[in-house]
Amino acid sequence: MGCPCVFSRQGGRHGGCAARLRRVVTLLWGCGLVLAASQPLAAGPHGGTDAPLRAAYLINFIKYVDWPGEAMTATICLYGPDRLGPHLARHEGSRVHGRVLHIRRVRRFDPLAGCQVLYVTDADPQRQAALLEAVARLPVLTVAETPAFVRCGGAIALLRQDNRMVFAVDAAAIGRAGLRVSPQMLRLAVEGGAR
Repeated sequence: MGCPCVFSRQGGRHGGCAARLRRVVTLLWGCGLVLAASQPLAAGPHGGTDAPLRAAYLINFIKYVDWPGEAMTATICLYGPDRLGPHLARHEGSRVHGRVLHIRRVRRFDPLAGCQVLYVTDADPQRQAALLEAVARLPVLTVAETPAFVRCGGAIALLRQDNRMVFAVDAAAIGRAGLRVSPQMLRLAVEGGAR
């Protein structure tokens, strides 16, 4: 089942689900995303071998997104099969961009208001849509592992492309959540969840 509309990185609407790959930025910018993206990924079922890299991306996203208010914590909530928990657990309590990092697993009916980042590993489009609806008016950065996620209102799709880790961003979804994302991060994103 497709999405009724696609939001581009610039926030405009356009039809269709095919998107062009945005040119790759070669300038290193200190967040580690470029270096991490340059490392080839070993093949593995369900992204098992790329879990440490996905965990690193999630933590780095916190550095380049601004949330409203002056919260002292950053909570990454994990929904779906938990492949990242062990890799994120060692960062529990550390400081990321001035915030104390917490990791929380959430289930179907758990409240999501305490999440700054919601990472969705469940690929079911209906569950993804329900989660997006649940956080629609909350300042939550939504991240998933499927290209369709950003085309259906999610903020970031963290994807494997040409044996590399890349991410697609829907700037409009980030804006609707009341968040601001660094221009450097936007320049590194691929367009529209292309695979």
